[in-house]
Amino acid sequence: MMRFGLGSFETRLALDAFRRPWYAYGMYEAADLARRLKLPAITAIEFGVAGGDGLVEMEAIARELEKALGVQIHVVGFDTGEGMPEEHDYRDLPYIWKRGLYKMDVDHVKSRLSRAELVLGNVARTVPSILERGLAGPIGFAVFDLDYYSSTVDAFRIFDGPVAAYLPRVLCYFDDIMSGTQMYHCEEVGELLAIREFNESRPKDQKIRPAHNLIGSLPMRPAWAERIWVHHRFEHPQYETYIGR
Repeated sequence: MMRFGLGSFETRLALDAFRRPWYAYGMYEAADLARRLKLPAITAIEFGVAGGDGLVEMEAIARELEKALGVQIHVVGFDTGEGMPEEHDYRDLPYIWKRGLYKMDVDHVKSRLSRAELVLGNVARTVPSILERGLAGPIGFAVFDLDYYSSTVDAFRIFDGPVAAYLPRVLCYFDDIMSGTQMYHCEEVGELLAIREFNESRPKDQKIRPAHNLIGSLPMRPAWAERIWVHHRFEHPQYETYIGR
């Protein structure tokens, strides 16, 4: 089913029949919410492009969902292009990652893309620039795969824009909050620390929270469901809009 695209998008989604089913889930939910809110387009973002596999997959998913749901999906990828920067301190988990990992072959990645926008440079500078320029549709899904605590903190500036730049609930996938093979995450380091500090520093009307018991609602009970969190924009004018069937 994954290789030949057999079955409907929803059927393959239920059976985890995608190369990156967490991307498919996040983009589907975002596009479906936009459709229910009668919005014509959304933006899906990947922080940490590296070799481009994820961004290519997002392009393919976007094409399918546009046909299935009638919502335009603009894909944007952020990366330094130079690999991981120098780590700051223990919060960046330097026992797992180090400077120079995941260096991008920029020309090769660009040659693989057909529609996604690739934004190169330090996200501390590029994210504010993109927000100031404006997006083609409100952000509905964001992948955070920058590994470091410090880089994730910078990437969270993506939520500094005006309320119209977002869906009322933005699904977020955090690639680096799982443990195993000598990699152990906690709320004092890495992405989990960045999330905790974000929640502590933001007003009550804007929080990033886990999608509680999402794994129990999915047929295949996939482990990746634990990495799906949701950015709630409680003051969003459409946060209370009824979206039931």
